[in-house]
Amino acid sequence: MGLTYKSAGVDIDAQDQALARIKELARTTFTPGVLSEIGSFGGLFTLEPDNPQAPVLVASADGVGTKLKVAQLADTHHTVGEDLVNHCVNDILVHGARPLFFLDYLACGQLQPPVAVALVQGMARACQAHGCALLGGETAEMPGFYGPGEYDLAGFIVGVASRHQLLDKNRVALGDTLVALPSSGLHTNGYSLARKVFFETMGLTVDSYVSELACTVGEELLKVHRSYFSALWPLVEAGFIKSAAHITGGGIPDNLPRALPQNLGAEIHLQSWDEPAVFRLIREVGQVPEEDMRRTFNLGVGMILVVGEPHVGEVLSRLAVHGPAWVIGEVVAGAGVRFVGEPVV
Repeated sequence: MGLTYKSAGVDIDAQDQALARIKELARTTFTPGVLSEIGSFGGLFTLEPDNPQAPVLVASADGVGTKLKVAQLADTHHTVGEDLVNHCVNDILVHGARPLFFLDYLACGQLQPPVAVALVQGMARACQAHGCALLGGETAEMPGFYGPGEYDLAGFIVGVASRHQLLDKNRVALGDTLVALPSSGLHTNGYSLARKVFFETMGLTVDSYVSELACTVGEELLKVHRSYFSALWPLVEAGFIKSAAHITGGGIPDNLPRALPQNLGAEIHLQSWDEPAVFRLIREVGQVPEEDMRRTFNLGVGMILVVGEPHVGEVLSRLAVHGPAWVIGEVVAGAGVRFVGEPVV
């Protein structure tokens, strides 16, 4: 039997069940300023709910997951700081927001100043790139809770959007085009399964060179989570994007529906892109079932945009300046995501 995300210690279905209950609890706290439901990529809040011209604050919180384990094994810590900021920026970007400020939470058994500095250097570099202020955060030393050299890292971002400029899944229509942008690797999801394949099944270390990857395991797994802000913000301002999905934990099947109305789904053309080598290797060596691959990893797709047909050509032309972008599918009747064709592996 092949490896699955659940056998690696992560049960997405259990998370979904817990989230359903959490949504109910959170909804009891909502005030008139809340403009979103729990389960969106970010939370939306306005100080003036009766004023359609008032700006909307968009906030999100996230972590880097067990990618931190790879950083600790490789003793390379600056990249995960960038990962954290970029992930959070992408999560509010899909609502049409630009970042204002960021805070972090670092927890460890015993503070190692060089490690803490490297983590913050990465966060500061990413914040500077986005015109985002790193306001501060919290550092917690918890001896006995974390082992030597272990730490956890979380980030909290707040951005702003014009209410009329918010990306809205309710604007999505049957036949709209889905445009994809590539990931820069695993980003920040699926690392429990990836580590099991590389370090246990294959018996490799972070310093092992893998010819199929053309780099070491550590270099591949620590590729920085790409930020899509510079590529997408001009398109958001121009009103060319209806809705968008940041492809993180849960892959395309769980994230793309968050950008679509309940009565509409998506058809994804598997032959529209070449799957990066790292995913092919994980699938083959770990004998991972295809359903698990799709719900665990981004498979080389980091962001999917919903674009009306009149703007598709302009969107693809503008995105070409920033790198590859392609039509990955279209919006269809019926909920959920349907995959068509065979993946290019």
